[in-house]
Amino acid sequence: MSSSVPGLSVPFSTAAHHLMVFAAAIVVALVLHVALVRVGRHAARRSASPADDAVVSRMAPPLRWVLVAVAIAWAGRFVAVEAEPPGWFRQIAGLVIPALIGWMALAGWRALVDVVTIRADISVEDNLRARRRRTRAGILGRIGSLFIVFVTACLMLLSVPGIRALGVTLMASAGIVGLVVGAAAQPALKNLIAGIQMAFTEPIRLDDVVIVEGEWGRIEEIRLTFVVIRLWDERRLVVPVSRFLEQSFQNWTRETSRLMGSVFWHLDPATDIERMRETLELLVRANPRWDGRFFNLQVTDMKADAIEVRALMTAKDASLAFDLRADVREQMLAWLRVEMPEALPKRRLVVEAE
Repeated sequence: MSSSVPGLSVPFSTAAHHLMVFAAAIVVALVLHVALVRVGRHAARRSASPADDAVVSRMAPPLRWVLVAVAIAWAGRFVAVEAEPPGWFRQIAGLVIPALIGWMALAGWRALVDVVTIRADISVEDNLRARRRRTRAGILGRIGSLFIVFVTACLMLLSVPGIRALGVTLMASAGIVGLVVGAAAQPALKNLIAGIQMAFTEPIRLDDVVIVEGEWGRIEEIRLTFVVIRLWDERRLVVPVSRFLEQSFQNWTRETSRLMGSVFWHLDPATDIERMRETLELLVRANPRWDGRFFNLQVTDMKADAIEVRALMTAKDASLAFDLRADVREQMLAWLRVEMPEALPKRRLVVEAE
């Protein structure tokens, strides 16, 4: 029987033999993939860090198809094909090989980002270094992923002869097109460059406590072009990254998460400040939100009919400082109403007889 396969000038029996060789190579590749994944997952389960599980999960899907491609290429060495492979086969190979390489590189890069993110634990008390690593890993991870996808797409397009010829034609007008695209995408490019700059200058980091446009919140997510702030009432404020490089804002956790809070009372000038200072010490020391570093009470201003009394106290982060201030404010007001009612502000009216 000497029929032939379309596109290949080989006998039917020879073509069947070739197909069997390739099928066997693919089966071996799939079995090898299953074995490698099982070994990797077993090793990850024995490890205490969840980073190993993230690496295996990221690398397993692209590894399957890379092994299949390697098996097909390896089997081709043992198959003596006299005729050249058809054009459509070469075209598919030119697209598949760069795609597999890019997919593998992208999975490896994302696995590296996952490892850095998992090892940077922000649940500890002093999490400044962990927040810095997570911020850089997130921004640089997105930049690297975008770069890998771009390079992979270019390599795939270069394998298409028609697009290669078209690219040579378009090179003459590339300058004009670049100017038009640059002018149209100026805001997006501005925020993109600002996002890259933010990865190294670090004006903000993940979980930073900031005040932007009068809103108090925490940095929840940092993208290449925008930042998501989780506000105190569960709303989300989306701000362009260029806003943090061009305009001023408050960052309460720039160097450390510890914070000093203040409470103000406007009281009568007859207030016994020393008794109030002793009461403040009792209230602050009894509150579990105080971190034990510092507290004091002072008269900071005086008006015609009232004085301004300020209390300072410290806490290990902004949320605890806010709650500590509220507790001390309420407890001191209750104490003043009961123990020192004369300290509450009042207006005096003097009537002189004729």
